[in-house]
Amino acid sequence: MNTVSLQPLADYRPAAIEPALQQLLAPLGGIESFVRPGQKVLLKPNLLAGKSPDKAVTTHPEIVRAVIRLAQTAGGIVSVGDSPGLGRPEQVARKCGILQVIEETGARFAPFTESQPVTADGGTFHQLEIARDILDADVIINLPKLKTHQMMGLTCAVKNLFGAVVGMRKPRLHLQAGADKEFFALMLLELAERVSPALTIVDAVVGMEGEGPGSGDPVPIGVLLAGRDPVAVDTAAGELVGMSADQVWTWKVARDSGRRHTRIEELQLAGDALETLRCPAFRPAKSTDAGFGLPAFLRTRLKRALSARPVIDATACIRCGHCVDHCPPQAMQLDQRVEIDDRLCIRCFCCQELCPKGAIATKQGWLLKLTDRSSH
Repeated sequence: MNTVSLQPLADYRPAAIEPALQQLLAPLGGIESFVRPGQKVLLKPNLLAGKSPDKAVTTHPEIVRAVIRLAQTAGGIVSVGDSPGLGRPEQVARKCGILQVIEETGARFAPFTESQPVTADGGTFHQLEIARDILDADVIINLPKLKTHQMMGLTCAVKNLFGAVVGMRKPRLHLQAGADKEFFALMLLELAERVSPALTIVDAVVGMEGEGPGSGDPVPIGVLLAGRDPVAVDTAAGELVGMSADQVWTWKVARDSGRRHTRIEELQLAGDALETLRCPAFRPAKSTDAGFGLPAFLRTRLKRALSARPVIDATACIRCGHCVDHCPPQAMQLDQRVEIDDRLCIRCFCCQELCPKGAIATKQGWLLKLTDRSSH
């Protein structure tokens, strides 16, 4: 469970991808170790929003194509699905090039429209609602894009499985967590454990740095990663781009809660050496909270100084209203311009994540800005 394979891949030329994937999966036993003839195989890419592949917002369609073919070669009956943050699933899949790949390969598109409650023994979240397509699959292959994430620090293997939650149920979970990032990260970890993908393959050929996951900048990393355990894969991915557990909430909470595979020393790395593949000068998202560990009364009084908040760039905003419609605490209003009620804002940055024009920036409080500078 702790083996993570790394394979260099310079670009998305189709002729190079399938051999690279085969080399990537060889230390894990090959695709045949995960897919048996006749099994229903669900691929779960990142379909955050309908943007072209060059924006690095979604899993690249040629990676999806190659994994579909590998699973079909092993005898799997393949479907591909996700629940986008913004827009109808079919429209998002079409705009990012994945629906065309699905049609050309004969796979099935699973738009994640129906949910089913599932219970879990132990843990904090005793019941979650998960897409029925996830529960109906025999094998789940997780296909995240490696990107920064304004709220969680990094979105990769664990965070990608939040797409198993359908549509507007996502804002409910954000609202339930409020401004408690530790609580939200714990939910993501327990969700990943409930979904339990057989295999995770990370598209880090071109990742995203800066203000991810929807408004950051594409950055060439040139690597594919794969493993059975999403936490182990995230540990390797974080090390690859030079981030630490203290910068990535799912990683930090996994480590602090005693979960395995949160330290690089616990992993059996296969393929090319991590040191030769590291991404130099990878730019994380801005820190958004310096209040972790402080007493509640201090966090409340210093909320604005110790945290970051979303701010509207009036010159870029087209007043489409997507941010207002999808704000979990309904802290935003659209009149002549978009206004944010700072008292209600829970700093989930869903608005920034979903803005089609990148018109929502991050403004750090003065104490947070000082803390961020001192950490560098």
